[in-house]
Amino acid sequence: MHDSVHCQCIAVFSSSYPNPTPTKVRKKRERKHLIHMAYYLSVLPYLFLPLLLLFNSTTTAFSLSNTINSCPSHCNAVDIPFPFGIGPHCAALPAFQLSCQPSHPQPLLLHNTALRVLNFTNGQLIVDSTPFIATDCALPHHHHQRTLATISLPPHGPFTLSGASNSFIAVGCDTVAALAESGTFATGCVSLCATKESLVVSRSGRGGGCSGVGCCEATIPEGRRLLSVGASSMFGYANVSTFNNCSYAFLVKRGGYVFDQHHLGMMDFPRRVSISMRLNWVIPGDLSFTLCGDNSYSFPLFHGYLCNCSHGYSGNPYLNGSHGCQDIDECQDPQTNPCVSSARCRNRVPGYKCECPFGSRGDGTRAGSGCKKIFQIVEAILGTGMGIGAMLFCGLWFYFVLRNRALIKLKEQYFRQNGGLLLKQQVSNREAGADCARIFSKEELEQATHKYDESRILGTGGYGTVYKGVLEDGTVVAIKKSRVMDRTQIDQFINEVVILTQINHRNVVKLLGCCLETEVPLLVYEFIPNGTLYSHLHEKSPSSPRIAWSDRLHIAIETAEALAYLHSAASMPVFHRDVKSSNILLGDNLTAKVSDFGISRLVPLDQTQVPTLVQGTFGYLDPEYFQTSQLTSKSDVYSFGVVLVELLTGHKPVSTERSREDSNLAVYFLTSLKCKDLREFIDRDVMREDNVEQLKSVAELARKCLLLRGDKRPSMKEVAQELVLIASFGRCHHDGGDHEVEKQEEFDHLLTFSKSLSSSSLSSSAILGPQESLPHALPATLDLAR
Repeated sequence: MHDSVHCQCIAVFSSSYPNPTPTKVRKKRERKHLIHMAYYLSVLPYLFLPLLLLFNSTTTAFSLSNTINSCPSHCNAVDIPFPFGIGPHCAALPAFQLSCQPSHPQPLLLHNTALRVLNFTNGQLIVDSTPFIATDCALPHHHHQRTLATISLPPHGPFTLSGASNSFIAVGCDTVAALAESGTFATGCVSLCATKESLVVSRSGRGGGCSGVGCCEATIPEGRRLLSVGASSMFGYANVSTFNNCSYAFLVKRGGYVFDQHHLGMMDFPRRVSISMRLNWVIPGDLSFTLCGDNSYSFPLFHGYLCNCSHGYSGNPYLNGSHGCQDIDECQDPQTNPCVSSARCRNRVPGYKCECPFGSRGDGTRAGSGCKKIFQIVEAILGTGMGIGAMLFCGLWFYFVLRNRALIKLKEQYFRQNGGLLLKQQVSNREAGADCARIFSKEELEQATHKYDESRILGTGGYGTVYKGVLEDGTVVAIKKSRVMDRTQIDQFINEVVILTQINHRNVVKLLGCCLETEVPLLVYEFIPNGTLYSHLHEKSPSSPRIAWSDRLHIAIETAEALAYLHSAASMPVFHRDVKSSNILLGDNLTAKVSDFGISRLVPLDQTQVPTLVQGTFGYLDPEYFQTSQLTSKSDVYSFGVVLVELLTGHKPVSTERSREDSNLAVYFLTSLKCKDLREFIDRDVMREDNVEQLKSVAELARKCLLLRGDKRPSMKEVAQELVLIASFGRCHHDGGDHEVEKQEEFDHLLTFSKSLSSSSLSSSAILGPQESLPHALPATLDLAR
């Protein structure tokens, strides 16, 4: 075959030379032509190579398009974007292959790894990091159960751990945690806490960042593929074993974990939390040949590159055609397109163009010059409109000036009739630097409450509404807006405001000042964030945390100390007259704050009792005060005794769920104290804490506070001292003698009072709840919203 071709070539080239030549010359020419022919044959494939490549790329794009159409686009609720895919033919690279397990809660798995994929972004994967939690727990007999975690990614694959998007977290009170790379220490942190109460979040149960108390945080190195996580105890949990026997360490995306003190000592912590971490990914290779589709561009990264849609396009930058980057039609929505309403929006590929109508000029865009008319008639109309607008403006200005003058006069009238001049005089007479009532303007409080918006309401009652407000300096306050005001007692009201602003006790809600420019004065108090003791005891949901007995006793001590201060240590004694659990607010760390002096009375220093109209709340009302109308400090002692019984039993002061004879909590308590064992009527949550001696002592103290005769009751100072003694030693001081006869007499008197009160006109319509005051009680000068 080669000989024939050779001969044909010789014949062809020989035909161009008609004259015969010598044999040696002829053979030389034949060899020369054969060399030229071999060269052309060797170059010929390269001349067709561009056509072959074009055909090959067209075939590949067609094949890829058909493959993408036939590939699953999601696994359960997780969308799967190319270059990732389920199966070897759906992913751009083998490393991007995924496996779908629909029966699993997190069904998407990175092929040949234990990583479960939760979500995709361009350049990052969010994967489940719960399986990679390192644990260390103390077991009985001084044994430890320790589990290390290793996060392993393919060594030369496109995935790395993101250092900027992840954090290293350790949880525990005796914990040292480390993150290692190939056996070499990379980073770590230490978390310690001396006691459970030392936690910043011990009361609320939740917190923000990890500061090293109960939880610590560290950064991780960037671009790693293999990391080992470990946790251990520093001191063998010797000092924290009562509340924390475990340590945990793990990687989590930044902001993906919020510390909760209940996580301390939780043996099944890995099954109770849901955390995730972020992996960076790139397309391996350089920018000489990329997977970027039409209308997209590539940008280099470490070990590879990523693709993005060009400006004016959106979609998947790794695909072509309808699956890839498509032009954004900026003109599709006439309400949101970039052109002004008078301009015509024309979509372009890419971009858009705004065309102004005839007679106008400009670029037509909202962000630019828009479209401006150029006719003189338009200018004339515009000038006329501006003249009319100026006249309207002047008219409105004159109207608002007159209106503001009327409002100023009205505010001055309210200020005078509410005792503003007297309050100013009293404030000016105070020594410089002494605490005094601040007089707020009407505008200040309207701005603080967004004009008394309903979303700012903290509570409402028979006397008015309480709003949450934020002053200009950022101080959060509670603003009480009353419905009525006794104009005949303005002088007493002002005097009480001045005195109450001088009450400075950490367990008494501070009165900051008042506003007298409204029809009814507004009182401004410090804001207490955690609600009332009543709501914590009686309105708690099954998921809300219970109040431990130690906290209840602490609340009782602080309330008693506050009332003792009001009775004896204040510049002028104050009888609260409405002590109840709904008037005891709880601040940070469940600090008790006595509030609502709406019907309180100031008592001259030379008097021990004050004749008044009977006011108070049914269930807390002192029987002696009800019968004699003589208000004494022992009336507050009786009401406080009912609060003690609430803390002991967890029952409401008045309840229709008990029998008619026992609807009053004081009667029910004294009956139970006489006839039942303590465990039968004390709150179950309290009884579980194994402090029977303290409970008996507090129950005995509550019985003393509920004595019918006020002179036999202890003073609030004595009550506070007894509670401190009980908290310290578990028992209180007992007077000598037999109290059985006294107990029986007091119980009989109280039962008689309860029956007479239930049948009187005072409660003939219905038994009042603990949030309601007596229906026939008249408001005093400081009657405020409940």
